[in-house]
Amino acid sequence: MTPSLSQVPPSTREHRPKSRVTLSKVPEVTALFWVVKLLTTGAGETSSDFLVSRLNPIVGVGIGFVLFAVAMTLQYRVTRYVPVVYWFAVVMVSVFGTMCADVLHVGLGVPYLMSAPAFAVILAVVFALWRRSEGTLSIHSITTRRRETFYWLSVLATFALGTATGDLTATTFHLGYLASGLVFVVVILVPAVGHAAKLFGPVLAFWFAYVVTRPIGASFADWMGVSHARSGLGWGTGPVSLVLLVVIAALVGVLSIRSRGGAGSRVPRRG
Repeated sequence: MTPSLSQVPPSTREHRPKSRVTLSKVPEVTALFWVVKLLTTGAGETSSDFLVSRLNPIVGVGIGFVLFAVAMTLQYRVTRYVPVVYWFAVVMVSVFGTMCADVLHVGLGVPYLMSAPAFAVILAVVFALWRRSEGTLSIHSITTRRRETFYWLSVLATFALGTATGDLTATTFHLGYLASGLVFVVVILVPAVGHAAKLFGPVLAFWFAYVVTRPIGASFADWMGVSHARSGLGWGTGPVSLVLLVVIAALVGVLSIRSRGGAGSRVPRRG
């Protein structure tokens, strides 16, 4: 007969390995996931611009960093995917990632032709280290603290890369924000078609699309927010940010309702 836990000596209990986390810390990839992701990219772009333009840039970046740190702390403290916490973290990564790219260009004078490739290299290094350490880049395997750290480093790098790349095409290449956004709409069809044709695996297709959503959302948000002199609609970064954040909050509310009644997203045994 197997002894009960109360019959096992304390010393034996202490050396028993702790069970691994079985709940994913990230959401399932659905159509609504991509919609909210696109909205967060736009909100991050215009919110960052609003903060640094209405406040002292140093103060604005400081506020962005503090909110980013709070969001990540909350995300790390939960033990499963919580829509409000997760998407708050994504929004703040979007804001802070935009600031990182803008500080390099505006504050330090680094041209986008240099910063965009630099962020691409950083992302590649993070992916290489993640793959070497964990054997997979699948988001369905985010069940440990180390994998979660690699995941968020990758997300931050994608936002910074997307910001620099979008501004590169819009300003350095003089396409303008609308045309730049349309270009990336075409580009994002590459992973979609590639995956459908079985030329891309699901992991490559996901991260390819994840990177490209950033310049799409940011370009269209900039187009709506910037002045007519900059080929925009002139709605203002503040109003555009507010509308986007309200829509995001509403959709996250829908996701929260859908997730109720479950303990979290179970992950397959093979990540």
